[in-house]
Formats: sequence, structure tokens, C-alpha cells
Amino acid sequence: MAKALTAAAVARFRAGKDRREISDGTSGLRLVIFPSGAKSWAIRFRRPNGKSAKLTLGSCDDNGSEGTQEPVIGGHLSLAAARRLAAETRRQLALGRDPAAAYLAEKQRLRTAAIETSANTFSAAAVSFIEQYARKKVRRWKEQARLLGLQPADLTLIPKGLAERWRDRPIAEIDGHDIHTIVDETRRMGAPGLERRGKGETESRARAMYAVLSILFRWLAQHRRVDRNPCANVHRPAAATARDRVLSDIEIVKFWAATGTIGEPFGAVLRLLLLSGARLNEIAGLQWDELNEDCTALNIPGTRTKNHRAYVVPLAPMARDIIAGIPRIEGCSFVFSTNGRTPVSGWSKIKKRLDRAMGGPPAWRTHDLRRCAVTGMAEIGIAPHVIELAVNHVSGARAGVAGVYNKSELLPERRVALERWAAHVAGLVAGKPADVVPLQKQQRR
Repeated sequence: MAKALTAAAVARFRAGKDRREISDGTSGLRLVIFPSGAKSWAIRFRRPNGKSAKLTLGSCDDNGSEGTQEPVIGGHLSLAAARRLAAETRRQLALGRDPAAAYLAEKQRLRTAAIETSANTFSAAAVSFIEQYARKKVRRWKEQARLLGLQPADLTLIPKGLAERWRDRPIAEIDGHDIHTIVDETRRMGAPGLERRGKGETESRARAMYAVLSILFRWLAQHRRVDRNPCANVHRPAAATARDRVLSDIEIVKFWAATGTIGEPFGAVLRLLLLSGARLNEIAGLQWDELNEDCTALNIPGTRTKNHRAYVVPLAPMARDIIAGIPRIEGCSFVFSTNGRTPVSGWSKIKKRLDRAMGGPPAWRTHDLRRCAVTGMAEIGIAPHVIELAVNHVSGARAGVAGVYNKSELLPERRVALERWAAHVAGLVAGKPADVVPLQKQQRR
């Protein structure tokens, strides 16, 4: 018959090369000694179904100390505490209960709770939002990922970014005060973990941070992961004043000349922006298979447009000549690329070079070329609804009932409009009036 253990004996036992189990008399309690020197308590018994079972009670406290709290499975247990748990196990067996099943159920509950808690931290929620929603629905999802503190390439945490700062914060605990604080910080010092784009306060950056957090928590609320959107009662940063900058005729001439000095393919992209009225990402990210067979039009898919509407950009002869002058890189799907793998980029640096080449004009943005094309077409008599179709813009003449029921693409009219606009630009660049007659005058003849 095995002898009962004593506290002194438990403390004296040392590890050997193999794992050992030392029985505590007939109680079923066993001291388990691992080769590493670690000790634990376990009990062996037969379950009500007759199968043998082993239940680990907890680690071994061999210092002889005795706590005041009731011993629990999984705790740090002295000999006396382990015996109390072993006795309770035997009592459960005598009542026909299965202590192993109860323990496993509790263990599974705790594991599930831990998984749910981990999944509902801010960092995990941000990753889920980008993977399950933003990547599929948001055109500029990469910027949203960066604002949330995630690297777009693999959704790892940006050092000192928001997701790292709130890595273990339960999303249910984030309130309006937290949102206000991070939005205000972004306004004053820039988004956490991201390089600042300029000096001083930036309302636009604060508004972008507020927007992505509001969308994130609205999505979480829709999926019942939070009860409410904490952004609801936080002041939304004011929207930027609508821009109305349009390049003058003299500036267009300077712009055109400057595009020939900054190198290709940057100059070609900028010239096409002016001639087409398209957005920068639509032209810069152009792929060869988006050109029709005779290179007379671009077919921009909805995945690359702001409003997710696919549209056709008829190319004036002047625009076709620009594309024809771009050498095709073998194995590269992009029309404009500097490395043969990705679309051309680095536009902030290019814009600075362009401004210097133009002689330092009043502040303007590359997006102003789109407004310049729209305004220019209007000034030479192109009808507003044709202009809106030409630049894939849905408002004004194409809004409401007209936009819903009038599905005419007006491709011939759009081609004429862009060709007339290109001819007008060519006339300005050549230093002589272009042979462009406003439509109103044509109708009076």
C-alpha cells in the first residue's frame, strides 16, 4: 500500500530524467514531477461510464504556505489544498456526477470566452473590418487601413499606430471621449504612427480619422459586436470648403510645357488628365487591357472609379498619340509604370517638380485638372449632361429621375465633346486660336 505524502516529502522530491507520478496513499491524488523540475497535482479515477480518467488539479506549491481562499482547479496548490480538491472529486463521483465532464465544459467555456474577448479587441476588430468590408466595398481602403494603424500589405500593426495603441482595448469599452481624443490628436499632430504631411493643424486629416472610425463602429454595430456607435455623439470635423480652382489659359500653356520637362511617364499621365477630365487613379492605374482594340477609347471598370460605375473615355487623336508614345514594358499590365510591376506613383514629389517648372503658380492640385476640363468644355458650348457623362459624374443634369430612367450613354456626343476640348487645348499650346466653334454659334448658322 502506498504511503501518504507529507509536505516535507513533497518539498524534497527532485526531478529525474523521466516524468514521475508519486501516489498519495489511496486517495487517488498524485504528485507529478516533470524532468524540468516543475511539479503538479493530478487525480486518477473512474468516470461513471467506467472509463478511467485523469484530472490535473493545478501546480504544486511545495513551500508549505497555505492560502486563505478556497482551492480551485488550476490554482497553485499545497498538499492540503490538493487533498481537499481530491476529496471533493471523490464526493462528486459518489453522487454519480462526472467531475471530468464538468471540468472540461468549464475549460471550454473559458477558452471560448478568451477567443471572443480576443476577437473583440480593437486591433482584431480593425483587421476584420478591413478584410470583410473595406477591401470589398471601399475604393480607398488602403488609406482607411493606415488610419486605423494597419499595414495595407498584410494588415500587421503599424508601430505606434492606433491599432497598436488600442491593441487589447475591448471595442465595447471605447466611448465618445476616446473618439474625440484621437480625432483631436490627429488634427493637431497627425494620425498615430503615420508621417505628417504638413505643419500646423489639419482639419481634413481629423475628418478622415473620424470618418473611418464611424464607419468601423457602424459596421461593428450592424454585426452585433457593439451595442452602439461611440462616434454618434462626437462632433464631426467640418467639411472642407469646396474648391473652385481652375487653371487659366496662360497656366494651361505653362502646364503643358512643364509636363515635357518632368520625365515620362509622369508627363503623359498629367497631359491625359487635362484632356480626359478623368481622376488621377483612373489614368495612373490604367491597364493595357482597358484600351479597346483600335486604342480609340478607355474602358474604366467600376472597381477603379469613385462612384463604382464603369465608364468609357473616348480618346481624341491628341490623347491617342500620347498613349502611342508610351513604350510597353514586357510582362507589365500597366500602361504607366516605372518598375514594371506597379502603377506609376510618387505624385507629391512630381507635383513639386511640376510647380517649379511652371514658375511657381498659385496653389493648385492635380485634381483641379478635372475641374479645368469640365469648365473648359462648358465654355466652348458642350451641354452639361454630355460633360457629366464624359467625366463619369452623377449630379446636376444626370441626378434624380433623369439619372434613373435615362440610360443613354451618348458616346458620339461625348467623343465630339472631348475632341473639341482637346482641339481647344492644342490651340492654346500652339499659341493660336483653335478652330473650335461654340455650339450656339453653329446652331445660328
